[in-house]
Amino acid sequence: MFKVFINGSGGTTGLRIWDRLKARPDLELLCLAEEKRKDAYAQAALAKQADVTVLCLPDDASRAFIRALGDHNAKVLDTSTAFRTDERFAYGFPELSTAHEEAIAHSARVANTGCHAAGAIALLYPLLTAGIIASDMPISISSITGYSGGGKTMIAEYDKGDDVSAPRAYALAQNHKHIPEIVRVCGLTHAPVLQPVVADFYNGMLVTIPLHPSLMRRPMDMDALTDVYRAHYRGKAMMRVLKPNPETIIAADKLADTDEMEIFLTGNGERMIACALFDNLGKGACGMAIQNLDLMLGIQEGVT
Repeated sequence: MFKVFINGSGGTTGLRIWDRLKARPDLELLCLAEEKRKDAYAQAALAKQADVTVLCLPDDASRAFIRALGDHNAKVLDTSTAFRTDERFAYGFPELSTAHEEAIAHSARVANTGCHAAGAIALLYPLLTAGIIASDMPISISSITGYSGGGKTMIAEYDKGDDVSAPRAYALAQNHKHIPEIVRVCGLTHAPVLQPVVADFYNGMLVTIPLHPSLMRRPMDMDALTDVYRAHYRGKAMMRVLKPNPETIIAADKLADTDEMEIFLTGNGERMIACALFDNLGKGACGMAIQNLDLMLGIQEGVT
């Protein structure tokens, strides 16, 4: 039985991970006494007893924990934004490449993906590595998400029934915290334009990136680009590549409460949109975290 310490199990991500793992017979979940919950050194002491610690803390608290842990080789999976561009941490998106998967499995420090970033990187990385688009191509990303991604404060705002029924664009100053990881993981020369939108549904996400053949290094139609995605994600259980234009209307919450991601293209031969459909709390957070946790523990994918 593996010992897992979920450090910060009171937040949205931590609670969901705890609920999903508590029934697993192969895991023993460790927790701190309430009075020690914010004590970074007490957290570090318990982490040294665990096989893996999952950090579900705000950025500053995650940094304080890592400082308290020091040079100890205890395995840590961080779900905050704090270490996603830190070279000491493997980036926690195993389907990107064999190298990513192996790094997650063998690293003591892993940074889980951000939700908007997961969709953007899933769409961009295969095209960049195949040489279809250049690293300096201008990139615009739109992302619509359920309000659970905003954490306790935003969830309470929607639950109270405030005047939030209309979709709302945010991070308008192009300072969204997921932009740096998109740039680093994809090796982009320029930061993309990212426009996130939050809407009145709890969980689910649709990330879209427009593609124009004239901006590609090798102009390709939708069928050819679909083949590139299929080759890249072949054999990856959580990734499904669909045929172009799979539906007339696409609901952003279609894959809510699942851990899968669907990749597909819409449009025509002249103008296309690459789409990633998934759950912001699934493949965009908790589902990805559990997948990474199992890799760090050496548990075969799909066994539990």
